[in-house]
Order: sequence, then structure tokens, then C-alpha cells
Amino acid sequence: MRCANKKGEVLKNIILAIPKGRILKELVPLLKEVEIEPEKEFFDNKSRKLMFQTNKKNLSIIKVRAFDVATFVALGAAQIGIAGDDVLNEFNYSEIYKVLDLGIGKCRLSVAKKININKENFQSNGHIMVATKYKNTVTNFFANKGVRAECIKLNGAIELAPRLGICSTIVDLVSTGRTLKENDLKESDVLLEITSKLIVNKISYKILNSEISKIIEKFARITNG
Repeated sequence: MRCANKKGEVLKNIILAIPKGRILKELVPLLKEVEIEPEKEFFDNKSRKLMFQTNKKNLSIIKVRAFDVATFVALGAAQIGIAGDDVLNEFNYSEIYKVLDLGIGKCRLSVAKKININKENFQSNGHIMVATKYKNTVTNFFANKGVRAECIKLNGAIELAPRLGICSTIVDLVSTGRTLKENDLKESDVLLEITSKLIVNKISYKILNSEISKIIEKFARITNG
């Protein structure tokens, strides 16, 4: 579907994929600064609606899980998206350009272990079990250390895995470290320092360069001061 502006020019629809959760709180003020105003229901936490109109006739927003933003953009279902380095590194889609660091969603992806664990326990047999949702990132990280990581896929409450005896090591996002401390875990390595990036689908960027570039430029102005 296409629409026309006041000059009668045909505008091609663009979909912006944004993540639910903690990043969304930081993102809302940015959307306001770049003059993108989602419809009222976008701000209703009880709503199950996933796609929203904006004050821009040719721009819609989809609100999805953080892990899914990159996939929607890579497949061209959304032309633009906002995703953290953790997601981009995990999937490493060749169909995506990282065009701008928005400077929000700051945290780190870290290895954490039970406080009393023997630091040499995995080095003796070259094997470690890790609870995480970042299988590719974790496998590569430990492989570079000469260690084979067997990943236990968990999408939430990862800090419980060591407490319940599933494993002694996790890899997860860390902000303040409070959750780790409350679950008797200690950070041992940092895999990635993370911020959220504005990303675009490569093919869409070529086809819709004028429309997408205008959006990128608005974000660039506010992030660069």
C-alpha cells in the first residue's frame, strides 16, 4: 500500500521494528525528538496490538521481542529497526546495515559464575556447560579460549540455573549487577559492551533510500547533539 503527501508525491510505506522491554522506555523520548508520534494504543501496556500507525502517513511501527527485531529487518518485513549489539552479534545477518549508534540500552553481555566455583574447573577437561540464550556468541567466545561450551538454552530467569544445579556458569545481559549478586553469582568476563543501533535492510535502503535516509538523518541529529 502506498500513500501520497500534500504535493501529490507517492510515498512508499516503511515499517520500523522496535523492541519491547527495557529499551522501549529510553526509546520513547527519542521518537518524540525525531517527530515520530505513534498512535495512543502504542503506549497502553495492556494492549496486545503489535502494529501501530504514526503521525507519518508512510511510517508504521511494529513492537516485537528484542531478539526478533533483527530477524524482521533481515527478512525485509521491516525496513528499519532498533536492536542491541547482543542481538546483532548473535545472528550476524549479512542483510543488515548498522547505520547509527543511538547510545541507549547500555549494558554488557557477561559470563557469571557461582561465587565459590573453582576457576579451573572447565579448563581441565576443555568443556563447560553454560545457561544462556546467546548460543552462537557463547560458543564462539569459549572456542577462542580452546574450550567447548555446551549451551543450555534459556530465555529468562537464567540466574536460577546455577542455584538449581543445572550448571555453574551463565552468560546474560548485565546492567547494575544486582541480580547476579542476589543469586550468588559473580561476573568473570565481559563478552560485549552493548548499546542499541539503528539498523536497515540493505535492499530496502537501496530501493527506499530517500525515505529511509530522512529518518536516519533525524536520528543522527539528536544523537550527535
